[in-house]
Amino acid sequence: MIVRISGEDQYRLEDGESVRLNELENAVVAVVEGGREDGFADAYRALLDYVRANGTPIGDEELESSDVILPPADLTFQEAGEDFTGEGLIPD
Repeated sequence: MIVRISGEDQYRLEDGESVRLNELENAVVAVVEGGREDGFADAYRALLDYVRANGTPIGDEELESSDVILPPADLTFQEAGEDFTGEGLIPD
């Protein structure tokens, strides 16, 4: 699976990582849908940190299409309401 963090890099994650990635994204969706702005930054940071820690950065010389594109790290709670609702960005 190829995950892009907008404004940063692309990362290659093993297929087995998709379960944990989906769990972290579902936590972000729950925070956003629950209107819990105070928990958003921590939940979203956990998702991005997981991608960065468990993914292998893809070099600029490689052209890969992204399976998932995550918004930038400076995403606000209000902006997140547009992306992190329902099923979110990451397919089950």
